[in-house]
Amino acid sequence: MAELHELYSTASKLKDQNQNEEAISKLLEILEIDESFVLAHLALSVIYGRVGRHQEAVQHGQRACELDPSDAFNFTALSVTCQRASQAVDNAADNQRYIQAAEQAMAQAHQLQGDM
Repeated sequence: MAELHELYSTASKLKDQNQNEEAISKLLEILEIDESFVLAHLALSVIYGRVGRHQEAVQHGQRACELDPSDAFNFTALSVTCQRASQAVDNAADNQRYIQAAEQAMAQAHQLQGDM
């Protein structure tokens, strides 16, 4: 497990330095070792969104929610990822799909926080 955290620390530094492809590579390496490492999925969601790979960003955000469905932060992060994806697509159907996913994720986050 320490190896995963070292890899994640390296990936985070790369992400902070906008070395996106290198960070993606490290994060994927983590997932090859342990596919259930939620932080790697969340980080991939951010980076894939940053580089315009929104479908993959949303998929990793969704996976983080599947792996830890009791954490409201995961759903909030997914909502933001979906909102950004909706703003980046030209296709109206994809735009609507991402908006709906963002709203559902935010509703789930509020439910988990007891805000509803």
